[in-house]
Amino acid sequence: MMINKPMIGVAAAVLVIAVGTWYYLHSRGAMPPPAAVATLPPPAAEPPAPPAEEHPLPGAQADAASKTPLPALADSDAPLSDAISPVVGAAAVKDYLLPENIIRHLVVTIDNLLRQKVAVEKRPVAPTPGSFVAEGDEQHAVLSPQNYARYQPLVTVISKLDVRQFVPVYVHFYPLFQQAYQDLGYPNGYFNDRLVRVIDSLLATPQPKEPIELVRPNVMYQFADPALESLPAGQKLLVRMGPENAAAIMAKLRELRSAITATPLKR
Repeated sequence: MMINKPMIGVAAAVLVIAVGTWYYLHSRGAMPPPAAVATLPPPAAEPPAPPAEEHPLPGAQADAASKTPLPALADSDAPLSDAISPVVGAAAVKDYLLPENIIRHLVVTIDNLLRQKVAVEKRPVAPTPGSFVAEGDEQHAVLSPQNYARYQPLVTVISKLDVRQFVPVYVHFYPLFQQAYQDLGYPNGYFNDRLVRVIDSLLATPQPKEPIELVRPNVMYQFADPALESLPAGQKLLVRMGPENAAAIMAKLRELRSAITATPLKR
């Protein structure tokens, strides 16, 4: 919908071995009966091995991060904010990053970007200021370029982000991102794999010709083109941001993808 707000454990194999026991019965002056052999149950099938990581973190960075103590997930908000502030600026952290449950909300939102809707109440950043603007009337409306300006301050912050400084922070706190991802219902999943899939989806966002037509079947506007309206939430967000903002975000996403995985980008 057009006014939605934007942005390991590994199963252990268990082997059950049953041991049969011979019982010898002796009686005075009689031959012992044949030995009774206990019937053994079939060995329990080993559970399937967890899927391999598609996009493991860079080895040297991951090894270094694993040697540094981490706070508990519930206590990670302040340490993470302190670590991000030198990278993006204390003012940007204060203005855009909501201070509670940062990692959990980041994980939920990133996971949802491949779905049709994002959980607004779990967003990690403050709502985009201003209201959604459509031009025309309810019968023939189009997406107004005035909407694009709403996203420019945040896009400017992201565009200036030094990925080389950001990635060590991400890698250091990665075990907590992984824990939050498992808690979300993916006990055998890898959060970095999900993040890369989300990035790849965002980079595949179509670039529709403008003006972009809208319909309003109820309270909220939707894209008139069913193909656009059926896009994942993350792609629809980039369309709403306008082509220039989307291009700036995609450029930074390409940098981030290259930094968090050695897997080449599919084109």
